[in-house]
Amino acid sequence: MSGEFFAFLIFSLMAIGGAVFMISFTRVVHMALAMAFTFLSLAGMYVLLNAEFVAVVQVLIYTGAVTILMLFGIMLTRHRDEEREDGRRWHRLLSFVGVTAFGLILLLTIWRLPFPESEADPASYTVQRLGEIVFRHYVIPFELTSVLLLVALVGAVILAKREGQS
Repeated sequence: MSGEFFAFLIFSLMAIGGAVFMISFTRVVHMALAMAFTFLSLAGMYVLLNAEFVAVVQVLIYTGAVTILMLFGIMLTRHRDEEREDGRRWHRLLSFVGVTAFGLILLLTIWRLPFPESEADPASYTVQRLGEIVFRHYVIPFELTSVLLLVALVGAVILAKREGQS
């Protein structure tokens, strides 16, 4: 058991914890912050995998830009702050049992899979090659995603302005 294993264990528990908090919180701002926590822990996992560029991109784009864009969208729109009734104990219990069973099945399946013992050549995976692949082969989905995020922000501003006038 190495230090790398323990770091991976900590980052994976943080990612799973952030994801569970994100789906269990009732306030949207808390959900966005839990998602940012999950994204940061994923960036830590990328550092452990010696993918520093992907870790920095994860922090800049997902943790920074997407989370801030979501928070702006949330704060620009009005929403009712309603608390849910806590009468869903059976639902929570069954959800916990189902998620635990799914996790155990997934863990056992991955544990039994034979993974090949081949070494990848890290010299062939450079930032320049990654940029060429993204901006030559995937430029249209990349641009469509940026346009979609911009339209979502403009729509939130328009909705907030209309609700403020009435």
